[in-house]
Amino acid sequence: MSSCIAFIGGGNMASAIVGGLRRAGHPAEDLLVVEPFEAQRERLAAEHGVRPLAAADASLARARAVVWAVKPQLFHEAAAPAAPHVGGALQLSVMAGLRSDAISAATGTARVVRGMPNTPALIGQGITGLFARDAATADDRALVEQLLAPTGRTVWVDAEGDLDTVTALSGSGPAYFFYLVEHMVAAARSLGLSEPQARELALATCGGAAALALQSGESPTALREKVTSKGGTTHAAITSLQADGVGAAVERAVQAAHRRARELGDEFGRA
Repeated sequence: MSSCIAFIGGGNMASAIVGGLRRAGHPAEDLLVVEPFEAQRERLAAEHGVRPLAAADASLARARAVVWAVKPQLFHEAAAPAAPHVGGALQLSVMAGLRSDAISAATGTARVVRGMPNTPALIGQGITGLFARDAATADDRALVEQLLAPTGRTVWVDAEGDLDTVTALSGSGPAYFFYLVEHMVAAARSLGLSEPQARELALATCGGAAALALQSGESPTALREKVTSKGGTTHAAITSLQADGVGAAVERAVQAAHRRARELGDEFGRA
């Protein structure tokens, strides 16, 4: 019997990975998804051609890798019926906060990789921070990168605690961007543009700026200074932002998210 990739949980992130693997030519019969909610099972079947299970069973023993994609507070409940069958597989967690020692204890293997993706993974434009326990081999790391390739880029960190920073920066980061765009659009509307005009202009501006920063190799500071002429409109806006302490507020926001990530790890992530 051929090996498979198993997913415990069939929500958005699991669906993004499954969909990417299917588009890359991975056979549906080699993707095993355990999803308790019938509506979600039907959606997975319709969109990706897989046949999800309502509950874990002995077929999980086929898995060479298990992707844990349930809510962290549901992990132990989901792991109990799966654990007898998955101890020989690599464990990849995309759950926030659940620490690798808890995953290792619940599954009976130290071959654990933790990942922190973000929502742009749903359109293949995400970035995932990754940490591997010592027992995970080079082949295990390569398999993780292969599984996550359809979702976007990956970055490995050396210490598991660094995933809390990844969570605060890139995991939560899309929400910071959306918050900024909300207020850019609101300001443009108050100055006379329609909502569709303001939204298109704001999103295209932010997307283009991000693409430019990725391609140029210059620092964000250097890029900002290039478009900030003394006495010009951009200078007026940046001066206003600085006077309002926006830079320090952003840094405090990331630090607050980092603290909360650690708290969640303490709450859910111990073995």
